[in-house]
Amino acid sequence: MVTGDGFPPASAEQRLKELGIKLPPPPEPFGTYVEAVQTGNLLFLTGMLPTQGREAKFIGRLGAELDVEACRNAAHLATLNALAVAREHLGSLDKVTRIVRLGVSVATSGDVRDQPKVADAASELLQDIFGKDKNPCRLVYGVASLPLGTPVELEIIFEVTKSEKRQ
Repeated sequence: MVTGDGFPPASAEQRLKELGIKLPPPPEPFGTYVEAVQTGNLLFLTGMLPTQGREAKFIGRLGAELDVEACRNAAHLATLNALAVAREHLGSLDKVTRIVRLGVSVATSGDVRDQPKVADAASELLQDIFGKDKNPCRLVYGVASLPLGTPVELEIIFEVTKSEKRQ
């Protein structure tokens, strides 16, 4: 595949640099589980939260304590955390061949219907980094609460180059 200017598309790692995105340190588990499991050419990430260090950066629910923009910012941070975990596991995001599935849970109150707008923040960031041709299928949920009181939790499944698993 080549771009309109005749050059191959930028790799995921190149796109991060072009966009000026520096990934945070990968979050550590808050319980008894691992952040990523690879089986064959699929990499499954645990629920990714909008955390920095060992604490939630965003707390609240869409439609109560937080508005759509704050929840979009939370989804963006959770996506950065997911990318940091994937890079740590794979060694490079260039080993991602496709994003298979993006699941987005949004903590809401009342009759909120803007969950897709929040989920779009994660989808847009992934598309900016990996390209439109690697967009995943997506499932968005409105839920009553999430771990640590965060407004967003992401589940991501990546397809990766099979022989490039790191331990």
